[in-house]
Amino acid sequence: MPYLAVVADPDAGRRGFTAATLEAAGFMVRTAGSAAGLTALLGDGEPSVLVLDSSLSDVDVSAPVLVLVDLDSPAEVKAVEHAGVRDCVAKPPAAKELVHRATALINLVSRRTEARQEAETLRERLRQVSAAIRGTNDPQQIADFVVKGFGETFGADRVWLTTFDDYRVPLITAQWHRSRLAPLPATLFADAEQARTAADLLWAQSESLTAEGAFVQGGSGDVAQPAELAALGAAASVAVPMGEGSSSLGIIWIALLDSPREWSRTELGLIQHVAGNAAHGLIQSHLITSQQQVVKQLQQLDKAKTDFLATVNHELRTPLTSIMAYLDMIQENTSDPVSNEVHQMLDIVVRNTERLRLLIEDMLSVSRNGHELSPLQLTPFRLDRTLEIVTAALTPLAKLQNVTILLAPSADNPEIMADEVQLQQVFTNLVSNAIKFTPSGGRIDVTSVSCTETDGTRWATVSVSDTGMGISSDEIAHVFTRFYRASNAMSGAVPGTGLGLAITQDIVDRHGGRIDVASELGLGTTVTVKLPLAAHASQNP
Repeated sequence: MPYLAVVADPDAGRRGFTAATLEAAGFMVRTAGSAAGLTALLGDGEPSVLVLDSSLSDVDVSAPVLVLVDLDSPAEVKAVEHAGVRDCVAKPPAAKELVHRATALINLVSRRTEARQEAETLRERLRQVSAAIRGTNDPQQIADFVVKGFGETFGADRVWLTTFDDYRVPLITAQWHRSRLAPLPATLFADAEQARTAADLLWAQSESLTAEGAFVQGGSGDVAQPAELAALGAAASVAVPMGEGSSSLGIIWIALLDSPREWSRTELGLIQHVAGNAAHGLIQSHLITSQQQVVKQLQQLDKAKTDFLATVNHELRTPLTSIMAYLDMIQENTSDPVSNEVHQMLDIVVRNTERLRLLIEDMLSVSRNGHELSPLQLTPFRLDRTLEIVTAALTPLAKLQNVTILLAPSADNPEIMADEVQLQQVFTNLVSNAIKFTPSGGRIDVTSVSCTETDGTRWATVSVSDTGMGISSDEIAHVFTRFYRASNAMSGAVPGTGLGLAITQDIVDRHGGRIDVASELGLGTTVTVKLPLAAHASQNP
């Protein structure tokens, strides 16, 4: 297609000469003798070039403008300083110079447009590479995306990526090559220190190493290519460091084997940008991989602990069952009764045996947690009746420690749909804990109330309050952690395993309820359990 030129000049003779000259050179030409006529022509579309008299040159167009000026007139020369792609030619113009200047302006704009399009295409391709890097946590995939992306984007023959022995990233290599080439050996860098030295120097200088030979002039002097790269005889290459902080952690090498190539600043800048994304991705993936390994090890340790607890439970329950059976037989033997002194000793043995049995049950509950939890056996029952059973069973133990238990049942004695056996274990744990931590002469209050929330749901709230030693505020958050025991319990030699509250919380959670602890050192502790009265307890662990 011929170029379209718009010629605007008030001088009819000069306008005719300019138009005829451009037409003879193959241009399509449209002419105007005034600013209004020029505006009308520009309204029909933008031309390839405008040839304007200086008096009409004050137009805002993206097309190149060639201005006809009187070089002896400062005012006309100043008109050329208008923004945009502009040139000037003395009037009257010589025919050859006129055609040359107009063609040169068109070519300049064409090259700039092409360069912008190439740069945008390059940016888009490398944006896709960066997006692929961000889309994975696999370090090998990150490296593969980088080498393939660089190879296809720049039409390279070979691309090589390697990381160094560094705690921040995994030791990894990746390469890409054209199908006609054989892959490079995995041990490309016989002397990894030389490659790392080159990468460190480039990283410190914020430079990319572009070379046709073994050296390149960098910001602070010559930087040597690694011998392995130089030996491959690339006609053009670029080496870009990957790094973080003050040191490099890897290097990327892009090579063209057959023809020289100049790397533009835009290309080098984009390569460095993607290399930075790759370094960040490799660091993040290494951290995530390390965390996953730690989690896996913790899971293995947790399973080993659970298996150990299950085994110990089995081994302890069997002899303990025999001991308890024989104790019952001895105490109930009427044909050969024991003395009162022996009977008291047997009572002590029975209490301690029962304590051992409860500890074993707690350990069994922990060993099952998250592994073999049986579904809840939901049945309707009166919650206050369960609280009466628990407090009655624990009253003898409280009397031994001179502690009073007071039960205040709810006014409406609500019916709850829950697993009665497991809730008995919950309240037994809470009341027995209160007994252990309440000194002689203290009191334990067990209260039950029911209420209806604003959303219509009905809840039962059971509180167990004691006048014991209390828990410090910084330790309350840990009381539901398995095997955790408060410091005052440890120092006071209060017996226990630190499992009761952990088991209690698990049971309450599975019923769809909530458990909270409020305490103050020296003043006592209140544990509150809130349970739904409707049948919406979860049967999943």
